[in-house]
Amino acid sequence: MSTLYLVGTPIGNLADITYRAIDTLHQVDLIACEDTRVTRKLCNHYEIKTPLKSYHEHNKDQQTEYMIEQLLSGLNIALVSDAGLPLISDPGYELVVEARKQNIKVETIPGPNAGLTALMASGLPSFTYTFLGFLPRKDKDKVNILSERMYQNSTLIIYESPHRVTDTLKSIAKVDNHRQVSLGRELTKKFEEIVTADVETLLTKVQNNDIPLKGEFVILIEGAEAEISTLWFEDMSVAEHVNYYIKEKSVKTKAAIKMVAEDRQSKTSEIYNIYHHID
Repeated sequence: MSTLYLVGTPIGNLADITYRAIDTLHQVDLIACEDTRVTRKLCNHYEIKTPLKSYHEHNKDQQTEYMIEQLLSGLNIALVSDAGLPLISDPGYELVVEARKQNIKVETIPGPNAGLTALMASGLPSFTYTFLGFLPRKDKDKVNILSERMYQNSTLIIYESPHRVTDTLKSIAKVDNHRQVSLGRELTKKFEEIVTADVETLLTKVQNNDIPLKGEFVILIEGAEAEISTLWFEDMSVAEHVNYYIKEKSVKTKAAIKMVAEDRQSKTSEIYNIYHHID
C-alpha cells in the first residue's frame, strides 16, 4: 500500500531533523514541497536525491489531484513545508482529506514547531494554549478576534511576518496594554531572540529597533486568568502605582492617575484624591 508521509522539517537549524525524517525523504518516490528551492537546500545538506514537486497555496487544487493519482498508482510521497510541520498554517489539508477519502495511508513524521519552541522559553503559562496562526491583516478584524480570544484562560500563539509585527502589537495594546506578551524571532538560528514583557514595552523596543524586525515572528499573549490572578501592581499602594507610571512611562501625574484608575477599575477622581491626600 502506498503512503502519504507528513514530514516535519527544521524551522531554522538544519540539525533539527530526526533520523526517521531523513530516512523517509530518502526512501519515498516524490517529495511535495512549498518551495523547491528551500527544500533543495535541506536535501542537498543530507544528500537526498528524491525528486521534488511544488505543492503550495496557489496550485494545491491541481496538485492535489496529481498527488492522489500518483499515490493510487503505488508511489509513496512525502509532504513537507518550508519549515516546521506541514498543514500547521501551511498547505496540505486538502491533500490529507482526499487521501483519507481514498483510503490511502497517512503517516506523520514529527518534527519542530515554531509556536511551541517559543512557548517553552517564553516564561508564559504553557499548560493551556491556543494556536491562532496568522491573524487577519486589517486592524478592525484583528482587534475583533483578539477582543474575544485575549479574555480566555489560554496563552495565545500567533505567527506574524516582520512587516506586520508592529501593527499586531498595537492591536494587542488596544485590547489590553498591560498584558504580558512574548516575541520570538530567528528561532533555533544563531541570532535567536525571545523577549517577554508587557506589550507597551515590546512596542517601544520594536520601534527603537532594539528588537530587529528580521525573520519570521511568533507572538505569544498571556491568557486573561493568569493576568488577573497575578496582578503586577497588587502589592503597590496607590501612590506607588502612580509614581511607577510617572517614572517608567515618563508620563505626567494626570495621565498616570488615569492609567492607575483603569488598572484598578476605579474612578479617576478617587485615585486623584488618594494620591493628593484629599479627604
